[in-house]
Amino acid sequence: MWYDRRKLRELSFDEWLSAMLKFDEETTQVLDNAYRGRDITIRRLENLASLAPSPGERILDIGCGNGLMTSELSRAVGPDGHVTGIDPSASMLTSARAHCDAQANVSFVETTAHDMPFQDQSFDGAVSVQVFEYIDDIPAALAEIYRVLKPGGRLVIGGTHWDTLAWYSRDRDRMQRILSIWDDHLVDRETPAKLPHLMRTPGFTFDHTRQISFCDTHLRSDGIAMMGLKLIQAYAVQSGAVSEGEARDWVEEQYDLARNGQFFFSLSHFICVAQKL
Repeated sequence: MWYDRRKLRELSFDEWLSAMLKFDEETTQVLDNAYRGRDITIRRLENLASLAPSPGERILDIGCGNGLMTSELSRAVGPDGHVTGIDPSASMLTSARAHCDAQANVSFVETTAHDMPFQDQSFDGAVSVQVFEYIDDIPAALAEIYRVLKPGGRLVIGGTHWDTLAWYSRDRDRMQRILSIWDDHLVDRETPAKLPHLMRTPGFTFDHTRQISFCDTHLRSDGIAMMGLKLIQAYAVQSGAVSEGEARDWVEEQYDLARNGQFFFSLSHFICVAQKL
């Protein structure tokens, strides 16, 4: 493998992108479009709704990345509440601070979910989106989250189960080979299936899991499919697992399918909800 998996410990998805891949201007624009686009906005707001923050609450955003969720939480808890975003990356926190600069009820701490510098029972709720599939010791992280939540505190963890990916290609063997390369960037591709049991271990009462599916027959410039196309292409080439030509052919086939009305992409995000009693 071309990187040390131990270095992935508790990177948010945003930080993983920053650490692992180098992007050209076009790919950077695709990522910006996706983060502000319909799919990821829906994903973010659905996790927010599952947490249901109330005015005056103290909320923890785990793996806050560029701060888009932190900003949403800030508005939800209002001036009498407070949101703390944590991330192991100084560069991501710089971006998050800039994004939330006008929101006085927000603070950021450079740390990980395994070792948080907060007192016991400090928060009313915690949320983490697209982070836990990159954590190599989920029980330790959950135990630490349990410690810092107040009795009655809610925990919401959103993530992708990669077995739900359905992506049409005329060259099925090539598609499967490239997607198997992409699997290597994860610590665990099945995290949502394991969370209901794992969340109970430190003492949480597990509530429910909710599925959000994204299905597209168009290759939209702001969609998850377009983001995935560019990220997987970059990862596959930079890992050395495929040639630039083969990766380019894979991408061009998807553009051709889209032009001819044959494009199909589907992927599910799962929101796992628990409570500390």
